[in-house]
Amino acid sequence: MLADQIREARATHQALRIVAGGSWLGAGRPVEARRTISVADQRGVIEYVPGDLTLTARAGTTIADLYAATKAEGQWLPLDPWGGDEGTIGATVITATAGPHAHAMGLPRDVVLGLEFISGAGDTVRAGGRVVKNVAGFDLTRLVIGSWGTLGVVTEVTVRLRARPPLMRTLCFPVSASAASLNQLAVQLRALPFTPLAGALLNASLAAQLGLDQRVWLLVRVGGNEASVARQLDLLRPLGAGRDAPDGVWSALRRNDSGYQASWRCSGLPSRFGDTWVGAGDSIKELEDAAMHGSVARGVVRVCARSRTGGGQLARCAVAHRGSVVVERLPGDAWPSMPPRTSDALQAAVRSRFDPDNVLNPGIMGEVA
Repeated sequence: MLADQIREARATHQALRIVAGGSWLGAGRPVEARRTISVADQRGVIEYVPGDLTLTARAGTTIADLYAATKAEGQWLPLDPWGGDEGTIGATVITATAGPHAHAMGLPRDVVLGLEFISGAGDTVRAGGRVVKNVAGFDLTRLVIGSWGTLGVVTEVTVRLRARPPLMRTLCFPVSASAASLNQLAVQLRALPFTPLAGALLNASLAAQLGLDQRVWLLVRVGGNEASVARQLDLLRPLGAGRDAPDGVWSALRRNDSGYQASWRCSGLPSRFGDTWVGAGDSIKELEDAAMHGSVARGVVRVCARSRTGGGQLARCAVAHRGSVVVERLPGDAWPSMPPRTSDALQAAVRSRFDPDNVLNPGIMGEVA
């Protein structure tokens, strides 16, 4: 049992590296552990109530499994984490990974209703519930989401589903990449009387990889019945002469992480998205191969990059952006060049309450104060 493995590790002072599908093992700071604890075989849907739009699954269940389980009912879980459908629901929740539908459909903290996890003390804890209306007690669920396994090993997740639109279309628009033009684009998109299902700005390098001309493009996905989609497309006309995007462009965008050594996110005010985009681009000019995509609505730009000269160059580029930066992945030789990170007093107190001996993913979020 997982709880027994954790208790044994605590008793013998052996740290554990939490593993699910393995697609995010390079994420976060290096983990100081020689042993692993795996939830990869904890797969399958435990409960699915289509009438309530809720589903409970074990942590090792892949996004592809959830898609297959809900497709027949015309429902879906639009978390769509970066990396593709082979990622697990447990890793998606614990890393708080938000894909291209996040602005319209919600972040993991908005979608997850409840979860079960085993703390670093070996205790089984249930947070939240399996129903939408659940407001009792402290919101422990949101505390665990994005904790990178430092509070416990997630074993079960309950999510809120969405009705899948009967018709979806994605248009791509060529856009100017200047800061002023992109700031104006952000204003235009916010002024729309509807929220697109998804939107992404692509730099020229990434656009070419996805089958588009090598220039900056805006992807916009709309959905609904025929009349609704037609009206939404009409409302998008002020953005310019759009054309249908290549088939599978969203899946290809999410899988594009493969082969890159590093990724990080730059963020700023959505109304100043152009400044964030240009700043992120300036910080990676020395790299020969870097892909950028951004959520105009959220004000977030994501960079995927690799370097021929080593991780130090990637580290310099990651911290060169003058705005807010969250590093997702870096190769091992890059971390000595990164500023040290120590958890603050509140974070350290919370972690010590759930993992008193620091046996779960130690170091992944920085040193414990």
